[in-house]
Amino acid sequence: MLRRFLTHLLIALSALALTLAGAAPATAEPAERPQPLRQTVLYYDARQAAEYTSAVSSAVRIWNSSVTNVRLEPAPAGRRAEIRVIADNGWPRAHLGPVRPGGQVTVWMGREGTAAGYDAVRIAAHELGHSLGLPDVKPGPCSSLMSGSTGGVNCVNRHPNASERARVEANYGSGVAGRSATDGRLLVDRL
Repeated sequence: MLRRFLTHLLIALSALALTLAGAAPATAEPAERPQPLRQTVLYYDARQAAEYTSAVSSAVRIWNSSVTNVRLEPAPAGRRAEIRVIADNGWPRAHLGPVRPGGQVTVWMGREGTAAGYDAVRIAAHELGHSLGLPDVKPGPCSSLMSGSTGGVNCVNRHPNASERARVEANYGSGVAGRSATDGRLLVDRL
């Protein structure tokens, strides 16, 4: 009787093993597949940007169309923004990032810059560039967004160049470069 029980048990276990072995598809993919990079979403609050609200919106569209690893979105009601944009009477300035979700930096859209004749959208894009981790490039040509005021009053280039885009992509990509801490220094964009 024990022999018959063991024989049936062995047959059942063999059948189960064959069933399980046959359950895996012949073209099974490796268990570890590279995961696509997750886009970092940063929220900004331009409610205190006063007359610069549309310039900030334009600058956000420029950055969102220029890079893929990070996206700027208006902060929904009740959510703390990582990037605060404030209009004041000083010179344009910003904290140096790269800001991370849950962190916070401030951009000041200083009226002295536009009063001197600088383009408001270029200022906003430049200052947002600081929030994304880009330092000033001074002196610099107009083709460099991060040249800031050294590009000259007549410079209306509002777009980051290839090097600036690549650096922001690295700041928010995977690996060590994507994990660098926010610098936090205040950068005043005067000559």
